[in-house]
Amino acid sequence: MSPKLPPFDPADPLGVDDLLSVEDLAVRDTVRAWAADRVLPHVAEWYERGELAGIRELARELGGIGALGMSLDGYGCAGASAVQYGLACLELEAADSGIRSLVSVQGSLAMYAIHRFGSEEQKQAWLPRMAAGEVIGCFGLTEPDHGSDPAGMRTYAARDGGDWILTGRKMWITNGSVAGVAVVWARTDDGIRGFVVPTDLPGFSAPEIKHKWSLRASVTSELVLDGVRLPADAVLPEVTGLKGPLSCLSHARYGIVWGSMGAARASFEAAVEYAKTREQFGRPIGGFQLTQAKLADMAVELHKGILLAHHLGRRMDAGRLRPEQVSFGKLNNVREAIDICRTARTILGANGISLEYPVMRHATNLESVLTYEGTVEMHQLVLGKALTGLDAFR
Repeated sequence: MSPKLPPFDPADPLGVDDLLSVEDLAVRDTVRAWAADRVLPHVAEWYERGELAGIRELARELGGIGALGMSLDGYGCAGASAVQYGLACLELEAADSGIRSLVSVQGSLAMYAIHRFGSEEQKQAWLPRMAAGEVIGCFGLTEPDHGSDPAGMRTYAARDGGDWILTGRKMWITNGSVAGVAVVWARTDDGIRGFVVPTDLPGFSAPEIKHKWSLRASVTSELVLDGVRLPADAVLPEVTGLKGPLSCLSHARYGIVWGSMGAARASFEAAVEYAKTREQFGRPIGGFQLTQAKLADMAVELHKGILLAHHLGRRMDAGRLRPEQVSFGKLNNVREAIDICRTARTILGANGISLEYPVMRHATNLESVLTYEGTVEMHQLVLGKALTGLDAFR
């Protein structure tokens, strides 16, 4: 006698939840509940106004639920698994990409850099307060003229006795205007180095970037470093060269593999609900073949993407995740998430462009996610080199 099959779950058609532990589900449910309470009721207004209201309070609350630097060990960090961190990113981005970006930059870039490459004194000074959300961090790598090619950066740190003098500009920096500490990468006579920069030092400023049509519920800034004087111990001692910032970016990209599926899920769910209740020609549009074909294709790509994210998470937890595999995940999942959002918009018709629904907000946010942490072209070239052994970057 064959075993009784479990019922089909439209929210989990492949049964991926069966792969998750009780602890995994608890993390996911905690973050989902927080986002439903603190973000979803307000995010459309924040987006329309182009601000993330109460960001400092939100950061402290995120610290309170263990979401900041959550995959790091010690120093007040949660020490969660990579899969648990990924599930948190998915739930945060299902609310809004700007919220997930706040958490990613804090934990996977600024805190990760200090945790992996910093001195014990730097770790003790910054990580506990950042994990609690008492101090917000930012990560200064991209420059006005150097995005995909960070090796060409112009920001320079010169020796002056026992100090460093830091001069340059960084661009498109999430959290910049509200950060209490910045991890800034700069050229030196000895190669590219990372610096832990308190943002209240003379010569440091972070004007906020306005007039964005994407990631509007997020703080995005320029960093201006006008002869910022730093002590000798401001440098991250454990790394020299681009491998430092690139390893941080790989960790952040991993979160995007999960997060982009959160934006896709929210748009897909909005489309399903709309299709079941919107009537045309005397019946719900979800009963028409063309609409069902769209929903089926969206569900296939959404849950394939979640499976891919889960697979990469297990590899990271086992210490076996390669940067090329992260590129594989970001390239696929963000691209498919955008397509899911655009298809959802067609199902909602004219209502799809309204902030009464999340679809257009997620679609425009994902245009930024597609570009940051490596453009489509960069990840295609990473995979192309891995597949052929030939470097096409230059």
